[in-house]
Amino acid sequence: MDERNRGELRIYLGAAPGVGKTFAMLGEAHRRRERGTDVVVGLVETHGREKTAQLVAGLEVLPRAQVRHRGREFAEMDVDALLARAPEVAVVDELAHTNVPGSRNAKRWQDVEELLAAGIDVLSTVNVQHLESLNDVVARITGVEQQETVPDAVVRRAEQVELVDLTPEALRRRLAHGNVYAAHKIDAALGNYFRVGNLTALRELALLWVADQVDVALQRYRAEQRITDTWEARERVVVSITGGPESETLIRRARRIAVRAGAELMVVHVMRGDGLAGPSPESVARFRKTTEDVGATFHSVVGDDVPSALLDFARGVNATQLVLGTSRRSRVARAFDEGIGSAVVRESGSIDVHMVTHDQARRARRWKVGTNALSGSRRLLGWALALVLPFAVTGIGLLTRGEVAFSTDLIGFFLATVVVALVGGLGPAVGAALLGAGLLNFFFTEPYYSLSVNTPENLVTLIAMLIVAVLVALVVDRAARLAEQGARTRTEAELLASYARTVLTSPHPLERLLEEVRENFSLESVALLERSGGAWSRVACVGPRPCDQPEDADVNVPVTADVQLALRGRALPASDQRAVEAAAGQALVALRQQRMATETEQARRRAETTELRTALLSAVGHDLRTPLTSIKAAVGSLRTPDLVLSEQDTADLLETVEISADRLTGLIDNLLDSSRLATGAVAPQLRAVTYDEAVARALAGIDERDLLAVDVPEHLPPVVADIGLLERVVANVIDNALRHGRLTPRREVDEPEIAIRASTYRDRVELRVVDHGRGLPKNTATTVFAPFQRLGDRDNTPGTGLGLSVAKGFTEAMTGTLTAEDTPGGGLTIVISLPVAPQ
Repeated sequence: MDERNRGELRIYLGAAPGVGKTFAMLGEAHRRRERGTDVVVGLVETHGREKTAQLVAGLEVLPRAQVRHRGREFAEMDVDALLARAPEVAVVDELAHTNVPGSRNAKRWQDVEELLAAGIDVLSTVNVQHLESLNDVVARITGVEQQETVPDAVVRRAEQVELVDLTPEALRRRLAHGNVYAAHKIDAALGNYFRVGNLTALRELALLWVADQVDVALQRYRAEQRITDTWEARERVVVSITGGPESETLIRRARRIAVRAGAELMVVHVMRGDGLAGPSPESVARFRKTTEDVGATFHSVVGDDVPSALLDFARGVNATQLVLGTSRRSRVARAFDEGIGSAVVRESGSIDVHMVTHDQARRARRWKVGTNALSGSRRLLGWALALVLPFAVTGIGLLTRGEVAFSTDLIGFFLATVVVALVGGLGPAVGAALLGAGLLNFFFTEPYYSLSVNTPENLVTLIAMLIVAVLVALVVDRAARLAEQGARTRTEAELLASYARTVLTSPHPLERLLEEVRENFSLESVALLERSGGAWSRVACVGPRPCDQPEDADVNVPVTADVQLALRGRALPASDQRAVEAAAGQALVALRQQRMATETEQARRRAETTELRTALLSAVGHDLRTPLTSIKAAVGSLRTPDLVLSEQDTADLLETVEISADRLTGLIDNLLDSSRLATGAVAPQLRAVTYDEAVARALAGIDERDLLAVDVPEHLPPVVADIGLLERVVANVIDNALRHGRLTPRREVDEPEIAIRASTYRDRVELRVVDHGRGLPKNTATTVFAPFQRLGDRDNTPGTGLGLSVAKGFTEAMTGTLTAEDTPGGGLTIVISLPVAPQ
């Protein structure tokens, strides 16, 4: 069919179920119907949502086709009926849906393609987790692998892609109110797929994908309109600093440019190895701090050709604007070398270049002969002087012939040769010596105006000039090489100082150090490999496609016999090898520092254990005496011969003894458990245990079962746990909920106040104890498991506050986690998460 008659596809994209994609799609269908457009619903899944069903009720809905598969009937969209009906607009929900085998097409997006080819406009929906390119990313984030996907190309071909956005908090509230799933699925959904972190990540993926789709649409328009000029849709500003006194001015000026453009700012320092002296480490550290103060990022790049290195960096980070300072070089120097700024402007292409003036621009640097490497412009100047100076000396000599002696002319030619040697090096110096000797012989030695050498003195003069030229040129070349080596050494020192600073100050020194090495030497990836048991493994890595084996690397730097640094991207020149070797040594230091930090943390925990053991004795004295006092008073009353007690009084006193003994038993159990945890004496006997078994045993000692709603399916997979410890954990958590999670007054509706539910999440099974009490004060979720805490010590509930602390310790001893979450609508949810037992 002619593409001009093809229908238009409009897709509503959401980050997760429940954000309102179908609702928005149906709203658009109603708007088009009100404008007189022929709209038909091919298929909409309401998922039992009342408001969605109400929107569908006002539209024409085609009956679904019945497809028989394996002896069962399934309802799918009737594509044939929809094509025969031929509406102007078809509403087709869930674009990524997989049709039942035996349907017209395997995928619903293929059904939609047929409708579009027939000239029917289609409204559809899709979630970001169903996009083919993001399916694996979403699986890693949520732990749920989506089986139904739609190719990105199908969605990108849509004429309109509208993002239906909702904040994670709003979506969780919508879920808690029952607007998305049925009541029995809410807690499991909130604790698994609909976690705040998951929803935030999915939302960012959706926003980035749509932003990329905008770029695709822009490129499509440019191609259709045959526009070849660059359109920079996103701004990023790079400012280059030399380390000179003007650098701070450049950073601040560039910051103002970036703020006005709403752009990201990156500060780059190109460290040269061509002989030019670089800034001191103190200056670089000062500029780093200035960069951090203005909210920018600091980057260092090594390159002999500064303009090329700078532009490579700018293009690599997709910079749209480049900020440079005006040259501090003199006009004479710029006459022979255009300078960095001019070269960057000439080669910048579509990158806008800002030349910023500064006070240092009027202070031209003096050119110190012999301290700079012999660049191409310097050698060119040397050849020019080799031609000009001998003729100049000849002219002066001819003008003063008869007034000065031959020795004076000879000294003039020697001086010209030395000057050329100092400027241009060996080649121009030899040329100047030969030319000067010829001119001296032709114009100033007898016979005049002849190149014949008749006397030994003339031959000695020629040889002496050549020797002087060669010796001076060799000295100059040697000085230039030493200066270049000194500059490289300085660059290496700066790199080493930067690496050492990273190791000492960065919160994640190893990863940050490897990232600096990758950035400094323009590498694709850097990996630190360690050999253990004959096999290599990656300790840390940065960049795409890191190496798994030393032989996979383009450059392999041994650190020790069992630790190597593997670089991928390009072969490094020999001049960079020493810096990389030094970086490898720093990486080893960072690795040892990281492991030492782990050992320090273990030592800190041992110290806390000792402190906890001491605190136990001082904290529980009162709680131990209270039940003992009650028991002693009750028993004393029972044993008093002169005190006549009724049967009711005797029963009350005996009940007091029993309750106090139970309290004392629970307290001692918690104290002993806490002491065992503090001394590391808990050795769980791990085996496959089911939550329903542990909950049943925990509930056996609880009297207020009418307040509990238990929903722990028997078909859930078993977890790795110690049944005794898990029973204690569940009992302590439920007891805490009964103490602090009950509503006062009790709710008017007749339903349990505490819910106990279990569900699977990735490779774990979670038990959730949900209450609707007053919850926790803000920002105290992490302290609720600390010993001797009772809701921030705000109430008079008896107990030492060890219940949740012991439960957390037991759970962690079983390689599980115990966390606290706010219950949507108010209250506290305690989550016990344990790994699934292997089959």
